[in-house]
Amino acid sequence: MGTARKRFGSTFVSATALAVSLVLVAGCGSGDDGGKARTKDGKTVISLGLFGVMGYKETDLLDRYMKENPDVTIETDVAGDEQTYYTALQTHLAAGSGLKDIQGIEIGRAKELVDTQADKFADLGKTPGTDHFLPWKSSQVTTGDGKVIGLGTDIGPMAVCYRKDLFEQAGLPTDRAEVAKLWEGDWAKYVDVGRTFKQGTKNPKVAYMDTSTGLFNAMIYGEDKQFYDEDGKLIYQDNPVVKDAWKLASDAATSGLTAKLRQFQPGWDPGLANGTFATAVCPAWMLAHISEKAGPANKGKWDVAKAPKGANWGGSFLGVMEDSPVKKQAEKLVAWLTAPEQQAYIFEKLGNFPSSKTALDMPAVANGTSPYFSDAPIGQIFGAAAKEIPAKQVLGRKDGTIKDTFSLGLQLIEAQGKSPDAAWKTTDERIQKLTR
Repeated sequence: MGTARKRFGSTFVSATALAVSLVLVAGCGSGDDGGKARTKDGKTVISLGLFGVMGYKETDLLDRYMKENPDVTIETDVAGDEQTYYTALQTHLAAGSGLKDIQGIEIGRAKELVDTQADKFADLGKTPGTDHFLPWKSSQVTTGDGKVIGLGTDIGPMAVCYRKDLFEQAGLPTDRAEVAKLWEGDWAKYVDVGRTFKQGTKNPKVAYMDTSTGLFNAMIYGEDKQFYDEDGKLIYQDNPVVKDAWKLASDAATSGLTAKLRQFQPGWDPGLANGTFATAVCPAWMLAHISEKAGPANKGKWDVAKAPKGANWGGSFLGVMEDSPVKKQAEKLVAWLTAPEQQAYIFEKLGNFPSSKTALDMPAVANGTSPYFSDAPIGQIFGAAAKEIPAKQVLGRKDGTIKDTFSLGLQLIEAQGKSPDAAWKTTDERIQKLTR
């Protein structure tokens, strides 16, 4: 995908700003139609509520569907900011009005909706032609009794984006296969390569990685459990996955290996353009952002190498509201939009990586390359990463909030010089308060 929509906004948003944003988004809603199907020019209206760049408004897919189904008109509202979108969605769910027939669901919100609002969504588990998703993708929106509240759109399998010219200057190999071997199987090796880079670089102002938070995310999102257990209990304090990720990320942050930046925050985009760091752990959707912000002058300097271990950061779903007056038509539309062919098409057009295992093997995806990133075979690299991820990953209600809080905690080390222990204590206190 081509924007930062997969990254949750800061957890610490002022109540006033959030209230204003909520009014703006809520005002864009279609309102309560009293349970009656709406028509326009004699056609049935299906409404979509989306956020960011999900690929439907940005391509001709909706026009194609309406052409193939001339009795249907599709109306779409797109919120640029996911956090504002989700706040409005929660309000509409609570009120039971103002909902679209189809609503987008961000992965970090999935568990909360599964646990607290599943009855508001239609069960898409038995929708014809929807047995093609990666198993771990479907499990993220499945209730304990087997109800599926959404169908997958894209995912965010991870790799490492790196600057070949900066690697060469530091005496490191530049071929993507050789680079991947340097850290194969262990994120600790990725950090060790950073030490070698730091010793060999001719420019001490160039950091090895942009931020320790990308490393932290990659390490935890390759495992079956991160912040919660299957019963919804917080386990991050004692989970070795989280503790090991914090330790290694903190090590990188205190060893002068990072540029002390936060992805998508001020300073990061200029860092991409000016070459102030040599690597970034990158989900598939981040490539479009990097190519845009690094600019034409850096085309061919960037490449993509396989990450030490498969992991996923990001991804979305489309859900149909149970009380939609056009539920059957909406279910048909969602099944079509998330079908392998459409997922492969959006990948070709925008780079959003498919959640359909069938789409991963289609030539358009499997043979996909990125001209900007030195013709890297991104279909193969990200497709392999997607297949390495555990078949079931345990999500929690506040996954997105907790992830953001850990990112802020690591920034306390990088930007403010706090010790890892002090930063962990602050992070723990914030998480306890936010999840209480």
